[in-house]
Amino acid sequence: MPETTPPSPKRSRPARVAEAIKDWVVEHSLKKGDRLPSETELMSRFGMAKGTIREAMRILEAQGLIESRTGPGGGCFVGEVTEDRAKALLANYFYFRELSIGNIYQLRRLLEPEIAATLAGRLSEDQLAELEAIVARYPAPARSAEEERDQHVASLAFHRRLANFSDNPLLAFVVSFMARILSDLTVYRRLYDPPNRELYEKGRAYQEELIAALRAGDAARARSVMAAHMDTAERLMQAQEAQVMRRFIAE
Repeated sequence: MPETTPPSPKRSRPARVAEAIKDWVVEHSLKKGDRLPSETELMSRFGMAKGTIREAMRILEAQGLIESRTGPGGGCFVGEVTEDRAKALLANYFYFRELSIGNIYQLRRLLEPEIAATLAGRLSEDQLAELEAIVARYPAPARSAEEERDQHVASLAFHRRLANFSDNPLLAFVVSFMARILSDLTVYRRLYDPPNRELYEKGRAYQEELIAALRAGDAARARSVMAAHMDTAERLMQAQEAQVMRRFIAE
């Protein structure tokens, strides 16, 4: 028999109204801070009861798409989902999907060399100084698992900051999000224990070399350095993960 696609779960009426309100906001080019129609106007516009409209507005508020204010001048206004909120929601989505180091680095190897190349010669001295300040936060190999954890997190902050310098908001968001996911994964899987001196030394050296390439405006070198950084980091992180798993099984 031919395979059939299971039907999509039917959405509730408030959920459908919430989508209709979002469409209406887009169609009317409303921006953050613009006032939405009153509850009575929304009831009339969408032909829905008060309870349905209120539940739809609660859905949109939970998503961060509208803000409600009380008192004089109060009402409902167009909101804006912040980058941190969007990343938190996505992180929750992937929490139960058992992402692997390989899953993450498959994307990092594709995207991070490209973002490095596009930023070569385009960063200001202040921006380069920000990257150098992050590298300066881990001047020596970790002496304990706790120091190793902090160094991992700081090292990934380097990649988030570099991504945020990009003028491609989608590319910046994806790269920054992957760094956040890897940081979270490192912490809750304890991939920092025991400390890995090779990961520290090679990672720091790559970051210093990358800053030099960015300052010199050498796109080819920036791409090459970041590609080598990603390949080495993936290999060492996978070895670290395997070591942690062996220890977990032994215990």
